[in-house]
Amino acid sequence: MKNLTILGSTGSIGVSTLEIVAAHPDRFRVVAMTAGKNLELFVRQIRQFAPRIAVVASSGDVPLLKEMCGGLDVEILGGMEGLIAAATDDEVEMVVAAIVGAAGLLPTAAAIRAGKDIALANKETLVTAGHLFMDMVREHGVRLFPVDSEHSAVFQSIEGHRSADIEKIILTASGGPFLNTPAEQFTRVTVRDALNHPNWNMGRKITIDSATMMNKGLEVIEARWLFDVPVEKIDVNIHPQSIIHSMVEYIDGCVIAQLGTPDMKAPIAYALSYPERISTGVKPLDLTQFSGLTFLRPDMDKFRCLGLAYRAINSGESMPAVMNAANEIAVEAFLEGRIGFVQIADTIETAMNAHTPRDLRSIEEVLEADLWGRETAREICRELVR
Repeated sequence: MKNLTILGSTGSIGVSTLEIVAAHPDRFRVVAMTAGKNLELFVRQIRQFAPRIAVVASSGDVPLLKEMCGGLDVEILGGMEGLIAAATDDEVEMVVAAIVGAAGLLPTAAAIRAGKDIALANKETLVTAGHLFMDMVREHGVRLFPVDSEHSAVFQSIEGHRSADIEKIILTASGGPFLNTPAEQFTRVTVRDALNHPNWNMGRKITIDSATMMNKGLEVIEARWLFDVPVEKIDVNIHPQSIIHSMVEYIDGCVIAQLGTPDMKAPIAYALSYPERISTGVKPLDLTQFSGLTFLRPDMDKFRCLGLAYRAINSGESMPAVMNAANEIAVEAFLEGRIGFVQIADTIETAMNAHTPRDLRSIEEVLEADLWGRETAREICRELVR
């Protein structure tokens, strides 16, 4: 029985994780879970999985959650203090880090310092502070298992092979809803258009990141730290069918790929059960149903955010943290209808142009760079509205 904390249980990754837990009650137990604003779903999850600790992101929501959980034997906590308590509880063996955005940094860092293995779904942890987190992972002797389908695919493709033999990591991208949309039509893109992903069912923020291809840029940076390879050895191929989740090319010319039906339960289950494999309910892949698998090089002029991510990791230091923060603010502004789709990239690029990279030596300094990026991006969005 593996005891879990799920950071972000009401998001798409959290919900899929709980489906795995429900299917294998003999293998997993939820000790603690956390949520943001979706309290109705959170209460239903608390009733079903009976965690000892439940944490709501805003301390101001603690009284309401206590009222909604009346009669349930659960400790209700709130705010960052509560998130860290859930991530570091003595009973917990693995923390599923599924909080979207930079909000996941502190509880994930606390979990690593407490010796917990991490199932990592929060890209921003490694995007903003990759070298710091990987140093912590090594220092505290914990395992970090990727949950993103692409990084899980790479992880599975390098098992049993020497890292020195890796020639290239190839991350695949669906191309999102605008793969075949001319760039000149991006000015007319609506929120509804951008949320209409052709293959994956994800949260709103991640779905917009997929539409801009910033999601893939974040994954490039994440892969650089997860697998300790230079960014020059990480390529992106657009693969509209989303069947091959990623590939690893070796120095002998051989390529190993991981394939599967697009369903996040598969990589989540592998992270939870490693080195074993368990049933997931994911529909088996039938390759005879596909007339062909295609691959394209991404158009960096059309999908500017991908190029900005490469620029950020090549600049190094604090630039990825600023880029990520600006992206979060810009995506939020787009979802709220305050800026247009094209202006997401405009906002990020303007913020990056205004930033002078500096060395980051602590999580606190990462959060300072993140705050600078957010404040700068908010001002840029206000100017765009004017």
